[in-house]
Amino acid sequence: MDPATLADVFLQGEAHFPRPDRFLHKSGGVYRPLSTGEFARQVRACAGALAALGIGRGDRVAILSYNRPEWAAVDYACHLRGAVSVPLYTTLPADLCAFILRDSGARAAFVENTAQKAKVEGRVPHLVAFEEAPGTLPFRDFLRRGGPDDPAPPGPDDPATIIYTSGTSGPPKGVLLTHRNIVSNLRACLEVIPIGPDDTALSFLPLAHAFERLLDYGFFWKGARIAYAEGPERAARNLSEVRPTVMAVVPRFCEKLCARIRNAADAAGPLRRRIFDWALAVGDREAEYRRTGRRAPPRVRGPHALARLLVLDRFSRALGGRLRFLISGGAPLSPEISRFLHALGLTVLEGYGLTETSPVLTVHRPGAVRPGTVGPPIPGVEIRIAPDGEILARGPNVMKEYWNRPEETAEALRDGWFHTGDVGELDPDGHLRITDRKKDLLKTAGGKYIAPQPIEARLKADPRILNAVVVGEARNYPVALVVPAPGVAPEQIRAALDAVNASLPPHERVRNFALLERDFRIEEGELTPTLKVRRRVIERKYADRIRELYPEDPG
Repeated sequence: MDPATLADVFLQGEAHFPRPDRFLHKSGGVYRPLSTGEFARQVRACAGALAALGIGRGDRVAILSYNRPEWAAVDYACHLRGAVSVPLYTTLPADLCAFILRDSGARAAFVENTAQKAKVEGRVPHLVAFEEAPGTLPFRDFLRRGGPDDPAPPGPDDPATIIYTSGTSGPPKGVLLTHRNIVSNLRACLEVIPIGPDDTALSFLPLAHAFERLLDYGFFWKGARIAYAEGPERAARNLSEVRPTVMAVVPRFCEKLCARIRNAADAAGPLRRRIFDWALAVGDREAEYRRTGRRAPPRVRGPHALARLLVLDRFSRALGGRLRFLISGGAPLSPEISRFLHALGLTVLEGYGLTETSPVLTVHRPGAVRPGTVGPPIPGVEIRIAPDGEILARGPNVMKEYWNRPEETAEALRDGWFHTGDVGELDPDGHLRITDRKKDLLKTAGGKYIAPQPIEARLKADPRILNAVVVGEARNYPVALVVPAPGVAPEQIRAALDAVNASLPPHERVRNFALLERDFRIEEGELTPTLKVRRRVIERKYADRIRELYPEDPG
């Protein structure tokens, strides 16, 4: 019987898939296994310890840590108790952590280490640390504080979690998701994305992000082995150590991966670069068949076997050599990057969703990948496009409410449809194409609308450009703030810009640019924890540089 709650997901995953290496976590420089049985004992001990604190149905429990087995144990313990988990990004500053704890009314917080403890100390009645952190209760000691748990199992319509949106502008909003919201989304996704006990997943995106968290629920329910990355900056190294078969990524990860591969090809010399370009072209021809679920003919398979032997398999081995597919979400992936990765032999299933939709709305299916789109709706989800282009969604996965924000809930949920704030279109086959965030659309002084994200994606697809933000609201034309790759001269950026402009209509062409000395950073407030640009912050921070790009209009 399929699960109805996340407590069921845990119980079924435990019962059906006992294995000695259910989780892998780096300790002492090596990955060490954690069995299904030991993990389940931790979950039940944690649930009992929560009960000893009087934390039960409906009470909120915060988790401030990067991905690790203890994170999942606390989360599942909350589900067994009917408590509501509140995940926080480790990159959040202390003031936002304080806001979330206060807004959610959290009664306890579990933190990773001393650095995270400092952000929340004195804000909750009970504070537990996974690692050594003076002044906190160690997690191992906490587990001994409870007796046998007597859970009050939650119902499908009970709250499961409050996830605070990272937000590209304004304070974060708490998205209240029920067990039905998340489990319906989980079941629908696993109808179309094959995951099973033969899979090894690298858990890389923060578990505070609804996308990674949903997939990790699926990995546990379906018996896959979950390996936790040491951190976003070490994920590339962990790939070769863990050798995953599947992992969730965001477009920025794919963009950086492609840039590294292209730069390596450039550095290898002219002859090897020509061989690389040939192999990539051969891989692109083969990938066209693979994306559409067809077997390539012999005239394609023969050269492709040679291209793999000479070039392509080397890149596959660097990523562990076993990846069946990457699942990309969080923002649209440029068609150029998608085709590049497919040409290398990687299958990328792109999806779309929001925290408010638990989170998945659409996703490509294996053998039915269409670059430039985010796939068709998953089972049980309806998508329609409003007259102004906004994407509307309806289904059992749509959130119950914004926590403590009835007016904003009413604004987002109208006439039975969730208003996503994104702009897009459906192609004749029902695949969704994302244009941009509705609030990010630029209106020029001439009244023309410009969607900056697709232009930025094309710019970032060029290995000479690390990052780019297009601005131009109420101006005569758009301009760009560009972070160049190391050693790239301004005239090379101009050439890259000209190449992109050649494919754009006149009113969208980027007329001028400024080079920035460093990439955008989470800790500077320029990026969300999921690496999305906070456009308004960047526009304020670089206002002087932007004004210089409009010499005819000093204001």
